[in-house]
Amino acid sequence: MSKHITSAYDRDLESVEVLITRMGGLVEQAILNAASALDAQDEEAAQQVRAEDRAIDALEDQLNDEAARIIALRAPTAIDLRLILGVIKISGNLERIGDYAKNMAKRTTLLAGMPQVEGGTAALRRMAREVQRMLKDALDAYVRRDADLAREVLERDEDVDQMYNAVFRELLTFMLEDTRNITPCMHLHFIAKNTERMGDHVTAIAEQVIYMVTGQHPDEDRPKGDATSVDAEVAEG
Repeated sequence: MSKHITSAYDRDLESVEVLITRMGGLVEQAILNAASALDAQDEEAAQQVRAEDRAIDALEDQLNDEAARIIALRAPTAIDLRLILGVIKISGNLERIGDYAKNMAKRTTLLAGMPQVEGGTAALRRMAREVQRMLKDALDAYVRRDADLAREVLERDEDVDQMYNAVFRELLTFMLEDTRNITPCMHLHFIAKNTERMGDHVTAIAEQVIYMVTGQHPDEDRPKGDATSVDAEVAEG
């Protein structure tokens, strides 16, 4: 009987891992698809990103329900409880990243009818691609329980911050050169800021992986590379 219970518990933990991996894959694709739609000014592709966000939200709900069920039925040990609570936090961060991707898609629809800002969307696509790579590595670190890889992800967040700073300065230049660029550049800035915030949520996932593996939180004094002081909107749910 004890062996049967242990086997069932292992299956529960595996099912949670499968769900978090599936959710992470959808979020990675949402980042890439939203950035591609923005660069191509493809309203149909942007609408698809918005529609597919519902699947990400549904997986977060499913993960939370499954985690609560495991805690209630299995009375996990301290280590396993840390793992399950970590999954809840990771899924929450994934859901927020998905919201930012959806927000990018919403603004793509607005930008489609405005004057083009040459070079702005390409820079944002590169930035989004880097965030997607970081997320992939953070999820790999989770699956492999690799704290060292998670630490590498933390260090790379500064690169995303520097990319954001460069985009911000470029957009500011465009606005000063031609007042017709102000409105589209403001939309592009919000997208850039939300992409930078995606990176912050990826680092939160990496930090959670480190805690799950080592039982210790990483240092809190990691420097931020965002040198701007402009506040941006929160992602729309």
